[in-house]
Amino acid sequence: MHFFIKLGLNLIKMKNLTLFLCTVFFVVLCTFTIYFLEPDNFKSLLNSFYFVMTTFTTVGYGDYSPITLAGKLFTVFMYLVGIGLLGAVIGKIIDSLTIYRRKKEEGKMPYTKESHIIIIGWGKKAESAVNEILNSNSSVEIVIIDTLPKSPFDFALNRVHYIQGDSAEEETYEKANISKAKSVIIFADDKIQDPSLRDAKTLNVAIVVERLAPSVHTTVEILTEKHTSNFAHVKVDEFILSQETISSLAVRSAMYKGISKVYSQLISRQHGEDIYRLYKKKNWITYKDAFKELLEQGATLIADREHLDINRRLDENIPDDAELFVICNNDTYQKLR
Repeated sequence: MHFFIKLGLNLIKMKNLTLFLCTVFFVVLCTFTIYFLEPDNFKSLLNSFYFVMTTFTTVGYGDYSPITLAGKLFTVFMYLVGIGLLGAVIGKIIDSLTIYRRKKEEGKMPYTKESHIIIIGWGKKAESAVNEILNSNSSVEIVIIDTLPKSPFDFALNRVHYIQGDSAEEETYEKANISKAKSVIIFADDKIQDPSLRDAKTLNVAIVVERLAPSVHTTVEILTEKHTSNFAHVKVDEFILSQETISSLAVRSAMYKGISKVYSQLISRQHGEDIYRLYKKKNWITYKDAFKELLEQGATLIADREHLDINRRLDENIPDDAELFVICNNDTYQKLR
């Protein structure tokens, strides 16, 4: 008994690859040995392999069994050693899965895929952004970067991944595979009360992001519009003015009843009409050509990139690199694509 206890402890201490190779070797050895001892009984190596595996897993069906003394004695030896080997292998696999799950929940597993969206800073706004992305796109994956002890999203949700780390450290972004990301969204730190300090931290994060991934589209939330000048030397693609946007919406809602519902539809794809991006078609020479054709199909052309004065530029030619934005429902957009 002491021998088998010691054997079991040694098996547990083995490295995974060594244990796996030893198990494979022992299975092959037993397969050839039992066939050599009773070739007429087992008739083929496949049958002897089947007998070995059912014996190891203690589910032996009795359709194959040794009939000689040598075969029976070897089977007893094979059973005692084999079940220990197989048990150790299964235990290692379970331990590995448990460790993997824990590391993934704690944000310690690097992300290796591409074309994902990275969200830096967890809070209510980040949570809303994640839900909006998941509802807007059925394939894009999201990587959240924060210092939370565990992922804020359910582990079973395979499209949302978590990286635990300091947003000012390069190693954190390497784990998030930022160089292969589609875009990055930087939210202001809600834990900092002073708006100037919050924007200062956002600036620091933006500097690191742009240094590591200058070609990745970056969207930054800032609290005060005058602080945008501090980002002049950082290649930020878009700014979201948090406080000003909320204040402006509140004022317009007070002046024009129901306008907040229009805003809600335009900034969310979960209901109503939405804003979508299209590119120039070959038969569209002027903005009027695009405007008329899109209108006939149920979409309204409203802008080319940040230019909202399309209605005053209908006779102008559309540049080849134009990014046209339209308002329509999802079904219409799918047809237009």
